[in-house]
Amino acid sequence: MSSLLKPQEIYHSFTPPKLATKGTGDGSSQQLPSSPPHHSVSAGHRAPPARSGHRCVADNTNLYVFGGYNPDYDESGGSENEDYPLFRELWRYHFATGTWQQIRTEGYMPTELASMSAVLHGNNLLVFGGTGIPFGENNGNDVHVCNVKYKRWSLLNCRGKKPNRIYGQAMAIINGFLYVFGGTTGYIYSTDLHRLDLTTREWIHLKPNNPPDDLPEERYRHEIAHDGQRIYILGGGTSWTSYPLDKIHAYNLETNSWEEITTKPHERIGYPAPRRCHSCVQIKNDVFICGGYNGELILADLWKINLQTFQWTRLPAVMPEPAYFHCAAVTPAGCMYIHGGVVNIHENKRTGSLFKIWLVVPSLLELCWERLLKAFPHLARLSAMQLLNLGLTQELIERLK
Repeated sequence: MSSLLKPQEIYHSFTPPKLATKGTGDGSSQQLPSSPPHHSVSAGHRAPPARSGHRCVADNTNLYVFGGYNPDYDESGGSENEDYPLFRELWRYHFATGTWQQIRTEGYMPTELASMSAVLHGNNLLVFGGTGIPFGENNGNDVHVCNVKYKRWSLLNCRGKKPNRIYGQAMAIINGFLYVFGGTTGYIYSTDLHRLDLTTREWIHLKPNNPPDDLPEERYRHEIAHDGQRIYILGGGTSWTSYPLDKIHAYNLETNSWEEITTKPHERIGYPAPRRCHSCVQIKNDVFICGGYNGELILADLWKINLQTFQWTRLPAVMPEPAYFHCAAVTPAGCMYIHGGVVNIHENKRTGSLFKIWLVVPSLLELCWERLLKAFPHLARLSAMQLLNLGLTQELIERLK
C-alpha cells in the first residue's frame, strides 16, 4: 500500500498514520467552511485555487473538478472571480502530463456550486442540486449535463416528482436510473429517496415499505455505494451530529425497503469514527472512505469496506493533511485522487493540494505507463503517427490528449 502522494511523484512506501488534528466548530448546513494559496503542478500551468464543497470525477485520462467555495477573497481570485466566494468553473487535471487546465465550456453552467452531487456517465458529467450564496437560500434541483468531450453544458428537461431544492445529497447511477438520497434545504435535513429514469427523464419519489421510525436518520454530506441490488448510506450527519459506521442503512431496490446492516470491525482497531463531509470511491465490491469531520476532529484516515462481507479494514495510509469537504475520485485502473477541502477549522483554511494513491496493485500496463511518462515527459507533444511508430496503442495515445 502506498502513501498519498503528489501526482507528479511515483508512489512509494506509505507514510505512517498520523493523528488527526483537533478542532472545534463545524461547517454546518448553513456555512460550508477551508488552504494555502494554490501552487502550480507543472511550471507555467495555473492550478485551481484552494476550495471546499466541490466535486470531482475521473476517467482514464483526466480528473474533472467542478465548483467549490472559498471565502478568502485573495485565494478565490479577487476581482477576477465574478462568482466570489464560489467557483463557477470546470477544471481538468491531465494525468499523463501532470497539468491543470480550466475548461472553456459552452452552454449554461449551473450556479449552485457548493455541495452539489456529480457523477460521470460515459462522456457526460451529471450535476444535481447544490447551493449558491447565501447557503440554503439559492439551492438547485435540476440535472445539468456537461459533455466533457465536446465541452458543452445542457439542462436535462425532466418531468415527474423532482426532489426539493437541496444540497449535500448523494447520488449514484444504477441500471439506467439516477438515485438521489438525503440532503438539506439549509434548514431541514432530508431522508427522501428519489429516482430519475435517464431514458424517460421522469422523476419518482420512492416511498419505502418501512414504518416512519424505521427509516435512516435525516442527513447531509453522506456518501453512497451500491452493489446493483442495494444502495448503502455511509456516514453523513447534520450541523450538530455525525452518524456512526458500525451499522449501515441499505435500500433494497427489489423490495423497496430499508434494511440495517451490522458491519464487522477491523480486528483490534474497531470501526471508522463517525463522520460527515468525507469522500468515498468504489472499486467493484470494495468501498473506500477517506477523511471527513466528526464534530471535533478533522480526519485523515483511509478505510475500506467490502460489500459482500461487510468487513471494515483500516488501510496503512493517511492523507498528508487531514481534510473535510474535499473531493475524491478513482480512475478505472484503481488510482484515487483527492483534491482540496477544509484543513483548519480555527483559521477557516482551505487547500488546493492534489494527492493520489493506488487502491489496488497497479496492472503491469499502468506500471509501465507511469514509468514511460516519467522517463519521456515530452511524449504528449508527439504526433499520433509518431506515437504509433513508437509502438503505443491507440488507447494509450488517447490518454495523451
